[in-house]
Amino acid sequence: MTNSEEMLTALEDNNLEAADKFFKQALTADDPDTLYSLAEELYAMGFLEQSEAIYQQLLKQFPDEDQIRTTLADIAVSNGQHDEALAYLSDITPESNAYAESLLTAADVYQTMGLPEVSEQKLLTAIRAFPEEPVMQFALAELYFELGEYRKAANYYEALIDQDVTELGQVDIQKRLATSYASSGAFEEALEIYESLRQEFLTADDQFQMGFLYLQIKDYERSIKLLTALQKSDPQYTSLYAYLATAQAAINQLEAALVTVQTGIGYDQYSEVLYQKGSELALQLGDDVVAEQMLTKALAINPDNMGEINALSAVYRRQNRHAENISLVQEAIENHKPTAELYWSLAQSQFAEEQMTAARENYLLAYPELKADPEFLHDLIRFFQEMAQVPELLSALEQYLKLKPNDLDMQEMYEDYKSADSSD
Repeated sequence: MTNSEEMLTALEDNNLEAADKFFKQALTADDPDTLYSLAEELYAMGFLEQSEAIYQQLLKQFPDEDQIRTTLADIAVSNGQHDEALAYLSDITPESNAYAESLLTAADVYQTMGLPEVSEQKLLTAIRAFPEEPVMQFALAELYFELGEYRKAANYYEALIDQDVTELGQVDIQKRLATSYASSGAFEEALEIYESLRQEFLTADDQFQMGFLYLQIKDYERSIKLLTALQKSDPQYTSLYAYLATAQAAINQLEAALVTVQTGIGYDQYSEVLYQKGSELALQLGDDVVAEQMLTKALAINPDNMGEINALSAVYRRQNRHAENISLVQEAIENHKPTAELYWSLAQSQFAEEQMTAARENYLLAYPELKADPEFLHDLIRFFQEMAQVPELLSALEQYLKLKPNDLDMQEMYEDYKSADSSD
């Protein structure tokens, strides 16, 4: 038994001391072929330091073996030694039989270094040098896919399929192409691919993706059918519930949609998306109680969601719970960048609580951004009317009538106050 074999046996027995002894002996006594096999075994097992030592020794003996350089570059990348990896690869010339692999490895190195543009150039060079090698097109497609350049990725996945290459590196090229289409907004093209696949080979992810795609093209019935089937076969696939509810709501099945959301929450009690969707549905159904429950849970998960804060604020105002709304909005203003909507909401509740000075201040803070909003101006007019602040009232009425010139009631109010103000 060679020293290399003795080392591997010692590793199997978890005898690290003996393994180290046989490793040192192997470096001096075993032949190059045996050492190369040992290096491959150690590399596969994750013993990078030992495999690197063997490869470096072999490279000194066989300096023309560029395959060793590419492997050493891979090890250097694993160790975070990018410059060392590139140094190994730079010694490999276009005439070498390892040149293609060196280009792929270099592309990986530059991608790891956060230089995707250089990685792209390496892969384009590889494609020009080896146009018949599908792995080059696949690598570039994967790079574009990772960068979110889905249209570019699709072009290369299409080229692979045209060459009857449907799988590489355990990646299903057709499904990857479908995802690229979907991610770039080409929903119909993505669906064509999924519909062409044999149904028994569709995974849960594929079924979800199809349900999502049907939702995007507004084929709500098919979306509901697919997502409901997925729910029955895999109820813990929690991503489906928000989309299924959206499809149900789109055909006015609001009660069913809310039940769908509540079912999903049963499987995932920390999904802000489901609580948010549930609050929207509850508000559409006029159920402030459920809406408040959903919004409160959502804000417990993400206290910074301004949309949910505004929605809960509206519920409080609608229920005349102005003290609670004032507390909610003041906290939001203190902890976040204030918005005109928050100032307006706070002013409305302060007005209701007869905190007139504070309300006036917040109405005026909201005014610059909301002066083109007739609903806000209508509310502001009511406030100034209550306060008997005629100049401000007239100014607000003038602004409102620019937006709503056919509002006869407001026109009459403006003329009455204008006339009274002139007589004074």
